[in-house]
Amino acid sequence: MALECARRYDGAALKYKDGDDWTELSYGELGEAVNEVAAGLIALGVEPGDRVAIHSDTRPEWTLADLGGICAAAVVVPIYQTASAEEARHVLEDSGTTLVFCENEELLATAREASDGLGVEHFVLFEGEAEGALTLAELRERGAEAAGEVEKRVEQVEPDDVFTLIYTSGTTGPPKGCVLTHANYRANCDMVEQVADFGSEAVVFIFLPLAHALTRVTQMVTLDVGGTIAYWERDKDKAIDNLRQVEPTHFPSVPRIFEKIHEQALEKVGGGLKEKVFQKAIDVGRNVRELEQSGEEPGPLLRAEHELADKQLLSKVRELFGGRLEYALTGAAPVSKDLLEFFWACGVLILEGYGATETSAVTAVNAPDDFEFGTVGRALPGAEIKIAEDTDDEGRGEILVKGPHVFRGYHGLEDKTAEVFDDGWFKTGDLGTLDDDGYLHVTGRAKEIIVTSSGKNITPTNIEEKLGDSPAVEQAIVYGDDRPYLVALIVPSDGADESKVQEAVDAANGDLAKIEQVKTFKMLDRPLSQEEGELTPTMKVKREKVYEHFSDDLAGLYDD
Repeated sequence: MALECARRYDGAALKYKDGDDWTELSYGELGEAVNEVAAGLIALGVEPGDRVAIHSDTRPEWTLADLGGICAAAVVVPIYQTASAEEARHVLEDSGTTLVFCENEELLATAREASDGLGVEHFVLFEGEAEGALTLAELRERGAEAAGEVEKRVEQVEPDDVFTLIYTSGTTGPPKGCVLTHANYRANCDMVEQVADFGSEAVVFIFLPLAHALTRVTQMVTLDVGGTIAYWERDKDKAIDNLRQVEPTHFPSVPRIFEKIHEQALEKVGGGLKEKVFQKAIDVGRNVRELEQSGEEPGPLLRAEHELADKQLLSKVRELFGGRLEYALTGAAPVSKDLLEFFWACGVLILEGYGATETSAVTAVNAPDDFEFGTVGRALPGAEIKIAEDTDDEGRGEILVKGPHVFRGYHGLEDKTAEVFDDGWFKTGDLGTLDDDGYLHVTGRAKEIIVTSSGKNITPTNIEEKLGDSPAVEQAIVYGDDRPYLVALIVPSDGADESKVQEAVDAANGDLAKIEQVKTFKMLDRPLSQEEGELTPTMKVKREKVYEHFSDDLAGLYDD
């Protein structure tokens, strides 16, 4: 694909920070670089089907290594930059990786420790130098030895050949390698392109790890349509500043990032306004958007009110995203409907989607011209979704998916693969419902169901989302398996005291059945983190790890 795109498109393919300035790589330059990387791999002895790992944060070199590996007919194996040596070793050993691209000397040390005795033959550094490792520039120079071989390798690739092995985040148990073919990825890209409305003028800002399935497909789709991929500086304090500087048209991320931008909007934009004025502006924006969505025109009075509100407030919120955003995408975790409606009122459309590594990335999504907040949208063209017949009293059942984007299976795990397929349908492990209009509502994970001592099945994510709607709550984890009532671990927002958190709990309880209400809570003195093993790189909660780390606190909540 990379070589085809280089021939088809003009303009910038990649945009990234080089020192103090933003610089661009054209499609022609991208094609040349990818060809050199692929040829370098071939010169090193990488054969079709060999596993080539990338252990790095999101950066332009990641893309070059990914596309170069694909054009050498290798199987690319992403490893999160946050992975420990133990986690990396599992991926390297299970996949049979022979070469590892590493971001820097620090991650090289992790990869070397992880690969001890596993037969990894080569290491390639994106930045810095180290004994026994090639730099990316040196790899590209070696490509002169095999420059004519790349086209042959590309022509040999068949649709059913393995494209990538992506290891699941592992919220429960060790990660499993999802075997995805070229046909799987091609299908998912085609599906997304029919709905996403990307074009050659698109500038897509990527912040999430490229090791994550959604970011990877976003990369492929952007290049496939001739758009520009813009990369963040890999400094979390600069991510939102980068967003403004890049002025993207599209921005895929996770709910936590949008929550942080929302907090910044309230502080910087709404901080100087009285609460009633602020809320009035949002209400006016929402009223106008609802009329526009239904095909109606706002009346002259509402139009005048909106122009004033937009000048004073709403446009300033859009400027936090650079001012050119057509829409943003969110997934991987539940997002508050109120948050989506707030941004929509300001003219920032954030569309929620749904998918899994096993489905290449995306299965359902809200479209720019067809969305319903509070849902993850409809099935993509070519994808099928249904709810398993075994449902609870509220009609919630396991979400089943079928389509050409669904993976082949788990690498080396035939029994595990058989467990997740039922007559050709992939069993996602997620619970949900489909409404009469075909919109999918995701309500939680089947494995995360809490069963109280009275035998009541409760989905904790719904309760946690309601708790998180309060500005006083940064993070919330509900607990209560085999217990008479539910309790919660809560990370308060900056400045929120116990009374504010109690108000948040009371407000959430007001929307819940008695058995689902949180009786008491414990305020934690630190946020959940990847470093402590409590969050995946895409910010999903490793629930059992959290329960383990705070077992004494949870036990104390049940002391009479």
